[in-house]
Amino acid sequence: MIDTGKRNVLGVLVDVIDYESAVRRILAAAQAREPLGVTALAVHGVMTGAMDPAHRRRLNELDIVTPDGQPVRWALNWLHRAHLRDRVYGPRLMLEVCAAAARESLPIFLFGSRADVLARLTENLADRFKGLLVVGAKPSAFRRLTPDERDRLAETIRDSGARIVFVGLGCPRQEVFVYEMRRLVKLPMIAVGAAFEFHAGFAREAPEWMQRAGLQWLHRLAQNPRRLWRRYVLLNPAYAVLVAAQATGLWCPEPFPHATPAEERYG
Repeated sequence: MIDTGKRNVLGVLVDVIDYESAVRRILAAAQAREPLGVTALAVHGVMTGAMDPAHRRRLNELDIVTPDGQPVRWALNWLHRAHLRDRVYGPRLMLEVCAAAARESLPIFLFGSRADVLARLTENLADRFKGLLVVGAKPSAFRRLTPDERDRLAETIRDSGARIVFVGLGCPRQEVFVYEMRRLVKLPMIAVGAAFEFHAGFAREAPEWMQRAGLQWLHRLAQNPRRLWRRYVLLNPAYAVLVAAQATGLWCPEPFPHATPAEERYG
């Protein structure tokens, strides 16, 4: 198992961790009914923190931030000699946690995406993991929630009997949601990105060779170029330049800037 703490990547504190250790910490919090904020960040997620000091503070106050993308793992290895041999990819982490939750009889709750995606996802998870209990599923409202709506949502999740909550809202909304809700829900909350659509069969993952080569972004860009071209064509080169600047000492990003995150109440 690998879990040697957080390291600074462009000001975002990313955990040097593997799947086994991440699952172990999530299950321990679930069994103790303790809050735990978890996300898996690829380049886009790290860059949102690098460019927005208030959001960087949110990310750095989460309990576990895994290196979801290969370029984030490479940065950890280059900047900090982390010697990580694998990333901790959100969709796979979700499956690993579901398998463990089924073995330990820990019910789960699904929040995010659309009703049709959640219905298919619930069926697929139940088929794949015998004994896994999905005690609630609620789609995103795709807007900011009122304080009353947020409090009712937290109550719904708590009253469901869930011990683990998966969040699929997309970056950075899902990280904001986990940051703001983890203390209200008081359970492990895991932001898993596109995992809902992948595991429900509504989207295709990149081939394994593309994932190993760090080219998953190219697969996603080819599927939705009009929506994603700015994210990848602009952010990927900027990420490489900033990592090089940090490695050479030209830039020393501050993990905890003097910036107070505004309440967003995404839902």
